Amino acid sequence: MIDLSTWNLTLPVGVPAVTIETPLLVGGYQDHYFQSTSTGVTFWVPVNGTTTTNAVYPRSELRETYADGELRNWTYPSADNLLSANLAVSQVPSTGKLVIGQIHAFGSSSPLLKLEYQFKTASQTANIVAKVRNSPTDTTSTVIPLLSGIPLNQRFSYVIDLSPKGLLSVMVNGSLWSQQLSTAWAPKPLYFKAGVYAQDNTGYETEAGKATFYSLKIEHRLP
Repeated sequence: MIDLSTWNLTLPVGVPAVTIETPLLVGGYQDHYFQSTSTGVTFWVPVNGTTTTNAVYPRSELRETYADGELRNWTYPSADNLLSANLAVSQVPSTGKLVIGQIHAFGSSSPLLKLEYQFKTASQTANIVAKVRNSPTDTTSTVIPLLSGIPLNQRFSYVIDLSPKGLLSVMVNGSLWSQQLSTAWAPKPLYFKAGVYAQDNTGYETEAGKATFYSLKIEHRLP
């Protein structure tokens, strides 16, 4: 069973989108957009869902917290910071794109890293790509292909690791990519996110993104 005691949950309802706080999640919260069972957690987000402030796309997505629900933000030199997951995507919007994991920057609308599932209709499989801002001042992300050929409903794993020396690594099904980040990121407060963040906001409610996470874990290993 996935430990939800270090997360809160953003849902695509309300204006701005509502947050389900950590104690309520731990208490067994369930709804149309989020289901937790003994085998995993399932996220569902329609393209016509509401968004968080300053966002243009809807999400059903977890955000890192402390056990009491306080937001957890960290700087990378303080620990070896890891987010690991095993999941399967079962539905995508018409763009084919879902963000399934992030390192976000506190107080910014632009994340350091987005891990994205990009489904291609022609091949009926998806590419997994990382979108990375090497420096906080970068206005655009570099797109790094990580793995291809993953169909809907096929489980796969990822590990995102940001080391105390600023080495960012992403492994998907054993395929590893890494890059040294600008030291300008070192003082910036960061946090992990995971779930389904649809990269689409046009269409009916039947058009949506859906994924089930069978494992999900945050670690901050002290150096």
